[in-house]
Amino acid sequence: MEQAAPSTELCSEQEVRDMVHAFYARVRQDAVLGPVFEAHVDDWDHHLGRLVDFWSAILRRTGRFTGAPMPRHAALPGLTAALFQHWLGLFRENAAAQPNRAMAAQACAMAERIAQSLWMGYQISRAPHAVPAALAHG
Repeated sequence: MEQAAPSTELCSEQEVRDMVHAFYARVRQDAVLGPVFEAHVDDWDHHLGRLVDFWSAILRRTGRFTGAPMPRHAALPGLTAALFQHWLGLFRENAAAQPNRAMAAQACAMAERIAQSLWMGYQISRAPHAVPAALAHG
């Protein structure tokens, strides 16, 4: 009798959905980030669906997300390194509360890269000839 091969799947679609929904519920309640998101997100159901697709594509390699986050973030006024770092801090806290530790670790690693990339792109869009500063690690 053959044994089934162990699953190499990092996480389920439900785990991705739960993580994304829990995180953005926290973001919306956050005194610092809540007002920023509320000022720019008109349809939270649609936005959450896009975010679940985004994280599913990253963590499950579903390929469901199509889009370009950089131009949308670059167009936002008044973003700062402190806001990106605060977002990362909340992301890490939310990930730490997830029961799937492997998914949480991978999601945090990818969130770090995404935040760095968006912050660099944001700075370059505003000052193309200046050298952008990286986010501090922590």
